[in-house]
Amino acid sequence: MTPPPRPTERSEALFARAQAVTPGGVNSPVRAFNAVGGTPRFIRSGRGAWLTDVDGNEYVDLVCSWGALLLGHAHPEVQEAIAAAVARGTSYGTPTEPEVELAEEIVGRTPIERVRFVSSGTEATMSAIRLARGFTGRDVVVKFAGCYHGHVDSLLAAAGSGVATFAIPGTPGVPASSTELTIVLPYNDRAAVDEVFAAHGDRIACVITEAAPGNMGVVPPLPGFNAHLAETCAAHGALFISDEVMTGFRAGKLGQWGLDGAVEGWRPDLMTFGKVMGGGLPAAAFGGRADVMGHLAPEGPVYQAGTLSGNPVATTAGLATLRLATDEVYERISLVAETLGTAAGKALADAGVPHVVQATGTMFSVFFTGETVTDFAAASTQDTAAYAAFFHAMLDRGVHLPPSAYEAWFVSSAHDDAAVEAVLEALPYAAHAAAEVGR
Repeated sequence: MTPPPRPTERSEALFARAQAVTPGGVNSPVRAFNAVGGTPRFIRSGRGAWLTDVDGNEYVDLVCSWGALLLGHAHPEVQEAIAAAVARGTSYGTPTEPEVELAEEIVGRTPIERVRFVSSGTEATMSAIRLARGFTGRDVVVKFAGCYHGHVDSLLAAAGSGVATFAIPGTPGVPASSTELTIVLPYNDRAAVDEVFAAHGDRIACVITEAAPGNMGVVPPLPGFNAHLAETCAAHGALFISDEVMTGFRAGKLGQWGLDGAVEGWRPDLMTFGKVMGGGLPAAAFGGRADVMGHLAPEGPVYQAGTLSGNPVATTAGLATLRLATDEVYERISLVAETLGTAAGKALADAGVPHVVQATGTMFSVFFTGETVTDFAAASTQDTAAYAAFFHAMLDRGVHLPPSAYEAWFVSSAHDDAAVEAVLEALPYAAHAAAEVGR
């Protein structure tokens, strides 16, 4: 049975107002619903696993601020810590105790030795690239198609005409000079990595990759792939940058590194973090080996700075979140993610919709294609129209999915049995809607 339409009048009115003063009506493109159609829901509040929009509609949230809200919305202890920090002041432009404590927490959980805070994931990757170039004295950067590292000019690059050729700008506004020292390779392709190092090894400053991509949907690294990157970089004097802005403290307690590097016995030279480590507030970081980080100003010659870096409110939120992220929290999130991923797969299979569910740690996504996805080319074969139908059927039944087929799904420790049951009830209807598109 098709549910009655949910009221969207206030969201529609706000979207119209926003479009008059903001490009596309949003401050980050995917929020505009262009990939799925319709009107984005303007959210008034969040509590636990639930969102409430400005029209009063409630939704189970499977976006969780794109992974940042590990503990769910408005966790009382995180809110209490934030309120206490705000009461003391919001920004000082000087060092504070919370940034030291959060740095110690991150260093204690990861293979890095020193860390520097910034305000966004884009800043973190941009700074890590600059540091790698300054440390090695080289200029060439290697990245992978489908891996997103923020809107850094040199990383918004599209693949060139061959494996070992340099990239072309991936968007207007990025000059060719910004990408001419970037090489884009197919993800999970060891042979391509070997080929590019054979051709340019003495010029490569670093290889940067999402530790487990989540920005083309969840595409786990094949066994040993990240280890191969670390070993190849070490053999050629390049640095290996593992981007854990999304996966850090989200895929697991130790991030994606805890699922492969800690097991296989390797560590990256630099790592980037964001999302969970900010507890829902704007905060990010990059860190790594002490000798590499020692090249940063004021100790070294590589310059990087930021007025709001290490903001006391944001670092307090991140510290509270990480301290509350116990083993039991990760066990609950893993259970919910596995339950929902399995149920989504069954519903789509019962409806005859080609699909594959992929996961790493607590992160998962559903690809509307019948083949295992190991790289961006495979991700690009999915049926985005079927996903759009699936998305809106879920939204109509009170479940807010990522408004794009190329995104990870996220749950939190606040997703209790009632929230899970609401999603389970909606899935068969959404699968049927997706099947109708195929027919």
